[in-house]
Amino acid sequence: MAATAEPGTHPARPLTRAQRRVRDIRRLHVGRALTQLAFAALILSAAVRHQFAERGTAASVDALCPFGAVETLLTWITAGHFVPKIHQSNMVLGLSVLVATVLVGNAFCGWVCPFGALQDGLSWVRRRLRLPVVRVPQAWDRGLRWGRFVVLAVIIWMSATTARLWFSDYDPYLTVFSLRWLFEFNARTMALQLGILLVVVAGSLLVDRFWCRYLCPLGAVFAVVGHLSILRIRRSPAACTDCARCDTPCPMGIEPSKAKPFVSTDCVGCMECVVACPVPGSLRVDGPVLLGMPLRPDTLGPSRPHRTPAGTGPRP
Repeated sequence: MAATAEPGTHPARPLTRAQRRVRDIRRLHVGRALTQLAFAALILSAAVRHQFAERGTAASVDALCPFGAVETLLTWITAGHFVPKIHQSNMVLGLSVLVATVLVGNAFCGWVCPFGALQDGLSWVRRRLRLPVVRVPQAWDRGLRWGRFVVLAVIIWMSATTARLWFSDYDPYLTVFSLRWLFEFNARTMALQLGILLVVVAGSLLVDRFWCRYLCPLGAVFAVVGHLSILRIRRSPAACTDCARCDTPCPMGIEPSKAKPFVSTDCVGCMECVVACPVPGSLRVDGPVLLGMPLRPDTLGPSRPHRTPAGTGPRP
């Protein structure tokens, strides 16, 4: 027999599509925030252990950063050894992150990176304080995104020529998460580091993920490797109604509504656009890219702006 509702009660009504979307957005926000906080706590705990443990018995934050593999790459190839403070753990982490990016896309920036989490937190503060958000003109935005590649090239070259972790003197990630400002504070030597950090914080209060968009050298690596990702977010032109609701929550300012068909490799895998889309099947994580269709990246750098052909426009 079919189940019946008890007297005096009403059967639960199924959620509407809009209600399901709100539920999914909340679940995504909570899940991603918890994941980011967990990795940030892991790095901070490692920094504390390194400060109090006997010298050489606890890994530093430097040894737990996948970017260390990139910093020492040229030195390893040309001289056969690592830059000081770089360990095999950096190479293992760097290779693991790159392999994961090829297999499942760039989830590291959106779900793991503690500095990305910090910038998401600054965006949350801006919304709470109702501060204005700066909309960078498209031409400026596209040019500024190449800054990541300039920073990456300078870091690799300087690390090789100086035979040390040259970028550690300026890296805002290390400034925050190494906890040197707490345990080894020196106003004279840390003035430049704190100045750079303040600039990044100010920028992140005005532009979502300011550092990730325009300056992060590891993000530059992911922007290139992302073209090889098997899983990427794909837009279906047949299903898309051009409502552009997916563009608003994107922290990287990518505009998924204009993807042709895959979103830019600047995507950090946060999935905000997918859960915000009101049309089922319009945006979805799709693949394989390499095995099921030809790989045709428009560029190894930031994606070109979408141009709507003459005589076309949003569907009614």
